[in-house]
Amino acid sequence: MDILTVQNLKKYYGKDETLVKAIDDISFSVEKGDFVAIIGPSGSGKSTLMHAIGGVDRPTDGKVLIDNQDIYQLSDEKLAIFRRRQVGLIYQFYNLIPILTVEENIKLPLLLDHQKVDDDKFNELVRQLGIDDRLNHLPNQLSGGQQQRVSIGRSLIYSPAIVLADEPTGNLDSDASREIVELLIDSNQRLNQTILIITHDERIAMLAKRILALKDGKIVRDERVRK
Repeated sequence: MDILTVQNLKKYYGKDETLVKAIDDISFSVEKGDFVAIIGPSGSGKSTLMHAIGGVDRPTDGKVLIDNQDIYQLSDEKLAIFRRRQVGLIYQFYNLIPILTVEENIKLPLLLDHQKVDDDKFNELVRQLGIDDRLNHLPNQLSGGQQQRVSIGRSLIYSPAIVLADEPTGNLDSDASREIVELLIDSNQRLNQTILIITHDERIAMLAKRILALKDGKIVRDERVRK
């Protein structure tokens, strides 16, 4: 079953001589439980594609369907709610709220929706992430790898339809990078969590099940690495 369908997606900036086709008529689908790496040189459209899939930046044209919901048919308010519940976003620079503790940052998507937190699920999640002894710490009291673990926890707390990770290891050393990728692989295998990861690191890309390569806003390679 396809959890994500991208149809004829375009994102253009400027016009006439200054027209930039950041995403140029891209179409593909992703099955539930897949782990897809998106690679390509700087300026190839990777982050623009991720933002369009995640409902962060409306495309110029085309459709994005997540769990059969055409997300850009939603109003801005309903899109924000859908994104919070169904799309887990992980960024290179963590995007944690500096005045909130680890526990508060992870629970934030639920609290914004006035949803009850499942304590058993939360406790299991932070244990799996190895941050159960850091729950009362603020982000500035954590290492980069620990902050990214918190970011992953926040993205998984709602059991979203899809997790989008934009260079999640780009700000980490090699040991922390490996640990973060292992956590993402674990959530994919153990929870059947669908994950798309943008990376410039070919070694990380080869750990995915499928690789999409972008160049000049187009898909130039679509390779199934493993089942």
